Amino acid sequence: MVKDQSVTPAAILGWGLVIAACLLGIAFFDSRTHARVFVACTALAGIAYIRTVWLLSRFAGGSNRLLALCLVLAAGWRVPLLLATPTLSTDVYRYVWDGRIQRLGYDPYLVVPSDSAVRHLHTAETLLMNHPDFPTPYPAVAELFFRAVTMVDNSARAMKSAIVLCDAAIVAVLLWWLSASNRSQWWVLTYVWNPLVALEGAGNGHVDLLGALCLVLTAASLARGRRTVAATAFALAVGVKFLPVILVPLFWGRIRLRDAALGVGILAAFYIPFLGHGQLPLGSLGGYLARWRVNAPVYSALEWVFPTRGLVGVPVAVGFAAALWMRWHLDPDSPEAWAWPVATTLLFAPTIFPWYLVWVTPFLFTPRTLPLAVWTVSSLAVYWPLPVWATIVIEYGSILGVAGWTLAQSMGARRATNSPV
Repeated sequence: MVKDQSVTPAAILGWGLVIAACLLGIAFFDSRTHARVFVACTALAGIAYIRTVWLLSRFAGGSNRLLALCLVLAAGWRVPLLLATPTLSTDVYRYVWDGRIQRLGYDPYLVVPSDSAVRHLHTAETLLMNHPDFPTPYPAVAELFFRAVTMVDNSARAMKSAIVLCDAAIVAVLLWWLSASNRSQWWVLTYVWNPLVALEGAGNGHVDLLGALCLVLTAASLARGRRTVAATAFALAVGVKFLPVILVPLFWGRIRLRDAALGVGILAAFYIPFLGHGQLPLGSLGGYLARWRVNAPVYSALEWVFPTRGLVGVPVAVGFAAALWMRWHLDPDSPEAWAWPVATTLLFAPTIFPWYLVWVTPFLFTPRTLPLAVWTVSSLAVYWPLPVWATIVIEYGSILGVAGWTLAQSMGARRATNSPV
């Protein structure tokens, strides 16, 4: 895309101030009692973020000092979100529970939090978790992360703080990747200024940021030829949530067999502490996939036409196919090679909570992922007090509109390039 000298750091910083004001508003006004403020702030922050992404695609560059100021601004709006009580999700209380009972000698894949026999193990915070009638659905790496955090403190704030550290580590990895690939480091703002990242990380403490950290480290390492690091980081990413397993085709012919074996071995090793009960440590994952249907218009439509349990394999199949296509058409240094297969899997998934899209947020530093950048912020409409149909129109209509506009722009540029002088 042609660089525009009229796009200045001041213009970009101005939109950052808009995002800051909106996220501070969300931090200080409870979304449950000030729904209109929340809707207005998330909508305006989303618009300001997409405008920033568009400006960055045309930005010729600025000083590192100004970029540092932009990063400090992002850190500033995370602080009140970190200190605030989670209001959009109570998953962080489940994390605290899982870590706590592991330290007390219990298996989170077997223990049901609502069981009266374990009532004495609860704290005031863990009683606030959602779906206490089910054991944990999280993979082993996530579980051991929860345990490690609760060794420091059994609180939601400690868990959120650990997630914020993962957030900061993603920024560091992105700056390294951008610098090593001769891209502008200003592209890091597509991640650090994303309202979804701040709300689901510092705000709600979702473990998906740990997974995103492992995945972006995988991509950056593979692009730099660090195959062992890439295989190890990928194994950890899959151990946080199984979502990125569809990216396996991206490694074909790019890592050694011993690296692949190391990754599989590391993932298996994390499951060893949970193998003593004669069954696979999956907890409530199967029940979750079978019962939960949230914000999933594509899957719901397929399920209406083909009411079969086999549909659960469709997201994996289409994501794997997308990754296979990316393997043969893009190199590992292309962020879209990592973002689009994950997004495709989520599009067909039976449940799409906004924080699932955190997995694609480190890979938005290219104009070809603009529709995904839109999705990361339009997904916040799920939290708005609207009818389901209105939420779907806002969330997915925004994506289709931007995707159509992007395609039209690309076709126009191609015609201009091929036209005779």
